Amino acid sequence: MEPETLRARVAEVRERIEAARARAGRADPVTLVAVTKTHPAEVVRAAITAGIADVGENRVQEMDEKVAEVGRDAVRWHLIGHLQRNKAARAVAIADLVHSLDSVRLAQALSGEAVKAGVTVPALVQVNTSGEASKFGLSPDEAIDAIGRMAELPGLRLEGMMTMAPFTDDRAVIRRTFAGARELRDRAAQQVPAFKGRHLSMGMSNDFEAAVEEGSTLVRVGSTLFGERGR
Repeated sequence: MEPETLRARVAEVRERIEAARARAGRADPVTLVAVTKTHPAEVVRAAITAGIADVGENRVQEMDEKVAEVGRDAVRWHLIGHLQRNKAARAVAIADLVHSLDSVRLAQALSGEAVKAGVTVPALVQVNTSGEASKFGLSPDEAIDAIGRMAELPGLRLEGMMTMAPFTDDRAVIRRTFAGARELRDRAAQQVPAFKGRHLSMGMSNDFEAAVEEGSTLVRVGSTLFGERGR
């Protein structure tokens, strides 16, 4: 991809984010997380040149390889995909924000590795507000109790929530999913003092504008910026 093309796409996505913020009457910022999963490290470098400061990866191994090539401090690295407990140590070492804290057991594993490393790991609790069986995440019924248990663990800082909407053209379904996560985040923040609730990671290439209108602070955009994935 030509640098000018990517720069134009980044600018266009940011314009669409700002327009959605304006429609919602929001004053708080929204961060664009450029999802580079399955694309090579050169794409991450190109994104940085185009003004991207936040990069999202699905898999710890792939993030690890790109961190080694691009540099740990070149961008803020977001782990947005499902995290297996046996990869917790590497996630602690390389991720600036883990979006996919989807169980108390995973929280315990991350906590243990964070304590060993002497660091605090910022994380988002993944919730399944769409009700799809194929998606990871805590159900709304169990989320607040689980967040209360996670919040007691050392080495974790719970910054907010993440959810994924169904891949559908039904905008009402998408908005319900996002609104459900926002409302759940607000309830958790009221009931669990240690839950910061600053962030909502919602919205991808096909629905990020609706997500921003429903309160998202982090949008995860890949194909709109980079085209279809490489593999």
